[in-house]
Amino acid sequence: MKRLVCLFLAIVCSSFSFPETAKPQQSPPPIKEELGTQALHRRAVEAAIWGMPIVSVDAMREAFFRDASAKYGDIVYWSKPADWKNQTTTPNASSLYIYFNFNTKDGPVVLDFPAAAGAGLFGTMLDAWQTPLTDVGPQGADKGKGGKYLVLPPGYKGTVPSGYIPLRSATYNGYALFRAIPATSSDSDVTKAILLVKRLRLYPLASRSHPPEQRFVDMAGKLFDGTVAFDSTFYDRLARMIQEEPVQTRDLVAMGQIRTLGIEKGKEYKPDPAASSTLTESAREAHTGFIAALNQGEPWWPGSTWTLPENLGPKTGFSFQTSDYLGVDARGMIYFLAYAPPAKLGAATFYLTGLHDSQGNPLDGGKSYHLHVPADVPAKQFWAVTVYDLDTAGFIRESPRVGLDSYNQNLQRNADGSVDVFFGPKPPPGKESNWIYTTSGGKWFTMFRLYGPGKPLFDKSWRLADIEPVAQ
Repeated sequence: MKRLVCLFLAIVCSSFSFPETAKPQQSPPPIKEELGTQALHRRAVEAAIWGMPIVSVDAMREAFFRDASAKYGDIVYWSKPADWKNQTTTPNASSLYIYFNFNTKDGPVVLDFPAAAGAGLFGTMLDAWQTPLTDVGPQGADKGKGGKYLVLPPGYKGTVPSGYIPLRSATYNGYALFRAIPATSSDSDVTKAILLVKRLRLYPLASRSHPPEQRFVDMAGKLFDGTVAFDSTFYDRLARMIQEEPVQTRDLVAMGQIRTLGIEKGKEYKPDPAASSTLTESAREAHTGFIAALNQGEPWWPGSTWTLPENLGPKTGFSFQTSDYLGVDARGMIYFLAYAPPAKLGAATFYLTGLHDSQGNPLDGGKSYHLHVPADVPAKQFWAVTVYDLDTAGFIRESPRVGLDSYNQNLQRNADGSVDVFFGPKPPPGKESNWIYTTSGGKWFTMFRLYGPGKPLFDKSWRLADIEPVAQ
């Protein structure tokens, strides 16, 4: 009987054909063969929306290496407020910026952050997907007293030495953006701020007993081009970062989809040259979608044209992840618009975005406009209004003036403390000191920033006027 059973099983097994999924997985065929050019286009658009944060990090990291001739462990800073040559997304034109990339592939990395003395110093450290790891400075984990932050690699199992503030990152790559705020715009206060910057130290934990000499690179007045090109090279950047970073569970569906673009973990990205134009069209469509979404921001005051671009980021600490979904659409738009969001928006800074005039029309670079800033702006440190190119979300190239702020001693102020700001290709007569340049034929938008925002902003008892068109 036993022999009969074995014979029966052998016959059944020999006649049974196992499904293909039981065989070792093969790389997917080129999508043009499998699903067609239209499917390539749609998958590539979705990939650009999903991958926008990490692609932006790769573009900025390239500028760090190429334009600043920097390497991991170096700290890039601007000894003067940024001009148009700081080609990153929506930088301020008032702060002294500090930027660096880090990588924990070879082990934990230490940031020795100084206590604030003689100037303000604050900012955020983020992972490769631009999820904030922590804020630093007065509103951060060190509370302005300084401290040693320790960035740990994904899945780190080692012991964390005492005296460090551990940051557990889901990625190997990451970056930081800090702002040094002088007490005033005087030369002596600016010098104090730079001296504070130069107390920063960045080094591997393995070198903590003998840290290497810290190298600083001043990029003031030099081109630092970290903006993303929306063409086929977008996917080159995405493929590079996918190879460098661990795959997170939240991204498994997206990882399956981008395989049809030829982007696959552990394999070289070799795009079909014939698909290049389709990929460029896809990146451009995603770009158009980001701008369209930016135009749908929520008004901060009822009926106002000043908006918050979206509210999911602030609610989730800019992880864009809820218990129900990952908000890739909102996330993609935000990281087209900006970088380095704080973990806690509104604690140290608050931003409002203006894309339309008081009549609801898009801002036109060839026209002239007027903004009335009421007195008593609820900003303990300072306020600033800055202009950007809508196409890149960076400064308008070759702009002679990208913004104005309340630090500016040449700013004409009205008797009641209010200020009138003018925008256009040319300054109105007698108002040169209160004018910000826009370029004819271009579309632009502005940001109004409050540093040290106060209660009247949040209870909305103080209100910023809309931008008014000026009759030509």
